[in-house]
Formats: sequence, structure tokens, C-alpha cells
Amino acid sequence: MQPEVADVLRKVGSKIESYGLNTWQLRTLYAIKKCRTAELGGHIDACDECGNITISYNSCRNRHCPKCQGNKREDWIQARTTELLPVPYFHVVLTLPDSLNSLAIHDPKLVYDTLFEATWETLKIFGKAKEMQMGMIAVLHTWGQQLSLHPIMHCIVPGGGINRDGQWKNTRTDGKFLFPVKALSKVFRAKYCAKLKAKSPIQYEQIRQHLWKKPWVVFAKKPFGNAKSVVEYLGRYTHKIAISNQRIKSIDGQNVTFDYKDYRVAGAKKKMTLTHQEFIRRFALHILPKRFVKIRHYGFLSSTWKRQKLKLLQEKLKVKVFEKVEKKPFLPKCPCCILRGGQAGNLHRTAVFDQRGPPPEASGWYLGGSQNSFPCKS
Repeated sequence: MQPEVADVLRKVGSKIESYGLNTWQLRTLYAIKKCRTAELGGHIDACDECGNITISYNSCRNRHCPKCQGNKREDWIQARTTELLPVPYFHVVLTLPDSLNSLAIHDPKLVYDTLFEATWETLKIFGKAKEMQMGMIAVLHTWGQQLSLHPIMHCIVPGGGINRDGQWKNTRTDGKFLFPVKALSKVFRAKYCAKLKAKSPIQYEQIRQHLWKKPWVVFAKKPFGNAKSVVEYLGRYTHKIAISNQRIKSIDGQNVTFDYKDYRVAGAKKKMTLTHQEFIRRFALHILPKRFVKIRHYGFLSSTWKRQKLKLLQEKLKVKVFEKVEKKPFLPKCPCCILRGGQAGNLHRTAVFDQRGPPPEASGWYLGGSQNSFPCKS
């Protein structure tokens, strides 16, 4: 079986409470450990083709859980397809220096909120210079490939904005360039430092020299090819978590081994081994504060602007609007039918149960069918 983050949590058990994590981190990790286990209850499904009975356990639905992001990502992408414009899109990346890491560990909300604010104000300044209102979708990432703390803002930015007449205006006529990245970097650093100084002057003074010592990293990738590629790219970043279960290669009594890409060596694939405690400590670094919003929309891509004016702008640009596809009820396929090689039937929910398990009067045949301990009925 594929090793999982939850397996590491089960290995350490109650020892996790001595790891120095805060209560919110512990609650999140506890939810991940219980995901799709009997502790969260579940439901019983019956196949409409062969009559096989299957038991499924409920998901924790936590945004940090490796097993609970697929449907959320698809729903979010579907919503964004209705908002696309026939204009160039850029991927802008802004990175915080490691001198802020200690503050990010102790006060993540302060550091990450300030990152969102400084990023948007930087883009607004450059848009204002060209007499246009910009738009931006910003996604916060906090991790590196080795699970170290590495706060980065990934932004999808349309290559233009709305002028005073409500008309679309490109940042450049050829659509191949957004803004000079060196200038973006200088303004971004100045904006961030000014905001941090205003919010937390004592902490700012302690690291001020380090913040101004080196240029901050900002770059903008070339525009996307078409609307479809924008959506696909968005989906790659929006609901990622610090590490997927697929990257975990082995878990023993003491250590966890996982794959990572070493970008200092052209992205070469390597393996890293950490103790259980160190793996959990690094994973917990990326558990965001309670109710923290990690995907934010700004300018003409903000919710308020889109509700009032987006359709009018799309009409002016003669864009073919993607209508929202009505979500059909999901009916999972029967694993028994698939194994037999015949036409797979659909699984229909017949009963729901809590952590106490399936109804006792029927547990015998429920469990027998779910574990495929006897051949499927035709």
C-alpha cells in the first residue's frame, strides 16, 4: 500500500503532544490521521449490477489533508473558467527572504497577510502608472521541496487592465511583457517593509538590516498560450499541500523517506530521510492559521467587481463565455465489477453510520461483501 502522512501520525501516536505544536496544528493533524477511517463514520454502498456491498469511510475535508483536495480543485477550476478573458495572462512569483522565517513561524498571519497586501499594492502602483486598474488571483505557498519554510506568492495576472472609460487596455501592445521585474522587486520590498514596520515595529527593527541587505526575488513568466492553459495552470497551484502521499516512499519505526526535486541541480530527483518528529514538525510549519484565506482575488477579478461588471467586459471583448456545468451526482463504479472485467455497475448509498460502525444486525453480510471475502453475486 502507498505510505501516507496519516501513517506517520499513527506511528507516533500520543507522543505528538510533546513535539511543541500549537493546539490548531494538533487539531489539524488529528483530522488528517482520522481521514477515511472508521473514526469518522461512513456509508454502505450497493452495486446496481452485481449486488456487491462496499463500505466507505468519510473524509476529514481538511484543506491540509493529502486525500481531500481533488474535488475542491476541480470545483474551483470550473468556477474560474467562466471568468476568463481573451487577453495574455502572466504568472508572477514573489518570494520572501529567509530572514522572515522566524517571524513567520511565530506569527504566520502577520507575515502572510502582509505578503498579500504588499503584492497587490505593488501591482496597483504599476497599473496606475499606465492609467489602468489591474486584476490578480494570488495563491500562497509556504513550502520548499524538502518541507522547509519558503513563503512564495504565486499570482495569475492578466496582461492589462480597465481604463477610465471602462475599456480593456493591454500593458503592452505585443502582450509579451508585463512589468520590469527589477522595478517590481524594489517596490515590493519597500511596500512589505513599510507595512511590517507599521504593524510590528519591534520585530521589524530586529531584522531590518537583513531585509534590506539583498534584492528580493520577483519574476514574471511568459504569457500562457490560451484560456485552457490558464485554467490548467491555476489548478496546479490552488489546492496543493506541502507534500502529497505519492512522494512518500517508505515509513519505518523511526524514519520517513520521501522524494524531492533539487532545483540547484536542474530539478534532479533525490530522496530525503527524516525522523518521524522532524517530518511532522516540518509538515506542521505549513498548517495555515484558522480561517486564513490562502487564495485571494483582487481588482477587476475581485468578487464584487465580477458580480457587477465582468459580463459587460466579456461582451465588449466578444469573449465566448463558458457556462457553469451543472454538477452531476457522482456515482462511483463497483470495484467488484471492474475486477470481473464486465460492465461496471454504479454504487448507490444504502445506509449511513457513525464511528460505532455498520448496523449490528447486518454487520456480518455488510462486512463480508465489503472485504470481498466471497465471490461477487451475479
